[in-house]
Amino acid sequence: IQMPLAPFSDPFKGPPMEIKGGEDRRRRKDDEEIEKAEDAMAYNGSSPPELTNLDSLAEIDFGQLCVGDGKLTERAEASQFELLNVLGQGSFGKVFLVRKKDGKDDGTFYAMKVLKKATLKVRDRVRTKMERNILAHISHPFIVKLHYAFQTEGKLYLILDFLRGGDLFTRLSKEVMFTEEDVKFYLAELTLALEHLHSLGIVYRDLKPENILLDSDGHIKLTDFGLSKESVDGDNKTYSFCGTIEYMAPEVINRKGHSNAADFWSLGVLMFEMLTGHLPFSGSDRKETMSLILKAKLSMPPFLSSAAQSLLRALFKRNAVNRLGYGTNGSVALKKHQFFASIHWHQLVAKQVAPPFQPAINPVDALLHFDPEFTRKTPKDSPALPPSAAAHELFRGFSFISPTVRNNPDKTLREIKGAKQYSFFDDYEMHEIIGKGVHSIVRRCVNRHSRDEHAVKMVSKNSDVDPSEEVDILRRHSHLNPHIVSLVDCYEDSRTVYIVEEYCRGGEVLDRIVKKQGLSEREAADHMAVLSSSLYYLHCNQIAHRDLKPSNIMYGCKEGGPESIRIVDFGFAKQSRAENGMLMTPCYTAQYVAPEVLLRQGYDRSCDVWSLGVILYAMLSGQAPFASSQEGEEEASVARRLCEGAYSMDGPVWAKISDQAKDLVRRLLHVDPHKRPTARQIELHPWITERRSLPEREVLTTVASPTVKKQIEDTYRMATAIPKCAPLRSVNSSALAQRRKAGLAPLSTQLSIC
Repeated sequence: IQMPLAPFSDPFKGPPMEIKGGEDRRRRKDDEEIEKAEDAMAYNGSSPPELTNLDSLAEIDFGQLCVGDGKLTERAEASQFELLNVLGQGSFGKVFLVRKKDGKDDGTFYAMKVLKKATLKVRDRVRTKMERNILAHISHPFIVKLHYAFQTEGKLYLILDFLRGGDLFTRLSKEVMFTEEDVKFYLAELTLALEHLHSLGIVYRDLKPENILLDSDGHIKLTDFGLSKESVDGDNKTYSFCGTIEYMAPEVINRKGHSNAADFWSLGVLMFEMLTGHLPFSGSDRKETMSLILKAKLSMPPFLSSAAQSLLRALFKRNAVNRLGYGTNGSVALKKHQFFASIHWHQLVAKQVAPPFQPAINPVDALLHFDPEFTRKTPKDSPALPPSAAAHELFRGFSFISPTVRNNPDKTLREIKGAKQYSFFDDYEMHEIIGKGVHSIVRRCVNRHSRDEHAVKMVSKNSDVDPSEEVDILRRHSHLNPHIVSLVDCYEDSRTVYIVEEYCRGGEVLDRIVKKQGLSEREAADHMAVLSSSLYYLHCNQIAHRDLKPSNIMYGCKEGGPESIRIVDFGFAKQSRAENGMLMTPCYTAQYVAPEVLLRQGYDRSCDVWSLGVILYAMLSGQAPFASSQEGEEEASVARRLCEGAYSMDGPVWAKISDQAKDLVRRLLHVDPHKRPTARQIELHPWITERRSLPEREVLTTVASPTVKKQIEDTYRMATAIPKCAPLRSVNSSALAQRRKAGLAPLSTQLSIC
């Protein structure tokens, strides 16, 4: 298969590369870690598209990949860091040991990676941006932490953990090989790091001793995410030819597509190298090495234990499907292998297991475990050539400050009471994405002990939403009302809040309705009875949901039905509080509440009622009330209909619907918030109270689900985006204009006489 962007049609041809052992291996240039192709989307059976213009990659806007909120009150810059020593140097940049000179982390040592934009090749620019974005997302004890990212006109700066123990390659070079106990420890910590990456849909793709750092205690930290790939979960694959040849999995070499199982092949290579002191597949040149990986039969050294040999054989399966670690729960099976029988995984992730080797740390010489070739150099951040305009655009949004060091007094999160401070991944396995919001991602997760399925909502602390409010609401009320999604647990780390909730297996209510091609009026009334009752409960407890759209109304069980309705996503919900910060209870005395609080409270509740009106309209007709009637109609026209409350109840579908149902829809969608009914009044509406007498015939619709969902999503998006407006009348009808006319009348008469 001819791969896109591939400079060589034959993977075994290319620039000559001399492969040697020991120190020469780490001197390889970046070009020798080859990336022939990057197909952004998985393809099924067909050849990937040809791309010949490599420079076009520089025009891609990676701004949407940024994790920072873009509203930082503190901004990092190079002058805040004191250069101490050179830790490493490559063809396009250096790594310095630096010390922070001010701020919350004054005096802290960091490793500062400095890259020159002008000397970065296009693929290296993309890798650098990818590394920044991945590290900004991740917080794990065995993955290096990104503290700052910033840029100047000519350079990029990544401020990372400074790990005094050097890398695993240095230790392996000195000791040649490790004991099985040492290898078991390192592999176990690496397995936890890879498990975390894979749970986020990230394939690492460059596992080797040079990329494994040791902290001062001897624990590992995985670094260098330039070749990693995001959004590779489930059955998705990626088709890049990249990595370090000796550690590449067969499916990476033959370019038939690879998933996270490729990382477990590399784990096997690393295990073999640490146990034996040499690589399992290493030829005299690149072609021979690839041939060995694809075809050679590997003999196991007799001095290895049966458990170690068994694990190596399980990891060295050339068919990725048969490889240990393959699939959604692959890491679970790997951790259960007999080689890891003595590992206590919960203690390991908490760093409660003593490492087998602790680097000798000299408090005077922090560079003991770093190459003297670099550390002898004078640290100097030399000027850089100006980059191209395309490079400048590529790195837009590059700046980042970790929440752990950010000093922003204007944005403080309230304490999340009861949130567990240890890792969410200690207790749960994370699986596929089941929902996405503006500020969060929802994934299916499985409890490692009970094997129960749940949903976990992950909210970044960089977002503008304070998740403590949502957790507080669910903790207080989800167990008191069966139609509010249940809170199971809550975890918190330095970057993310994990809200574990009930898993709604029935999916979204609207999807089920459209799939059935509509509801009978009685079924629609049953649904509205549950929703209005739940809304009444929330409003009685001074809570406005404020985001009550169809995607946030789900069925708890697969069978569906009104009794299993769950209201989810309380991310925008608001609990009314008095001026002293105390929650307002249902019996709170109104005379002690500021008028503007009461006005805002009433407005939020009326918005919830309006949302019920949109949902009821869709349930009865299969359409969105303010949707565009003509394809290509401008959003301004739809927004105008929203402001004016202009919708239609004409047509054959509405002809079958009772007058009482239409009356309730009109009341709910009234343009004046003060004239909409309360949740209690909805409950008492005749269409709800007398629903047993409603017809049971189906109201058939012919609208496809994606169409209805998109129309309703557009309606909610515009309803929240446009300013709340009132119908405007002519200027001449205003009171001021009338007074002016009255005052000008005598003068006009006099002028006309003249």
